[in-house]
Amino acid sequence: MKVQRAENPAILAGHLAARRFFAPCFNDAAASHEQLWVAHLDDAARCIHLARHDGHDGHDGAVGLSVRSIIADAARLGSTGVVLAHNHPSGDPTPSASDCRATRQLAAAGEAMDLAVVDHLVFAAGGECRSFRRMGLL
Repeated sequence: MKVQRAENPAILAGHLAARRFFAPCFNDAAASHEQLWVAHLDDAARCIHLARHDGHDGHDGAVGLSVRSIIADAARLGSTGVVLAHNHPSGDPTPSASDCRATRQLAAAGEAMDLAVVDHLVFAAGGECRSFRRMGLL
C-alpha cells in the first residue's frame, strides 16, 4: 500500500523530526506485524512521498526491504534522500543483522544515483526507537 502526502509536506531534518513523523505509523493494532515505511525527501528534507511495505521476508525476522523498489521510486520521484522506519513487534528495537545488511545495500545502491539514506529508525512497543545514524550504522 502506498500513501502520498500532498499538503504541507513534513520536514524530516534530524532524528527527532523523523521520530515524531513515523511514531504514529506504529501506534495501532497493525503494528503487531512488521511494516516498513519509506519517506522520500527532496533537497530541503521535505517528505514528497510516503510508502508502506507490509510483512517481512521471512528471514530472521527482518522486514522486507526491497532495494530495487525503493530505488525505482526514488528515481521516479526525483528523491535526494530517504528515511526508513520499521517496527519490531518483539519489543526489542535493536536492528537485526538482516536489517543492517539490507540498509547497507540500499545505501550503496543509492550512492550510485546520489540518493542518501538519511536514517533508518527501528520502533518497538511503547515508542522506544533506535536510529541507525545515531548508532553509527550509517
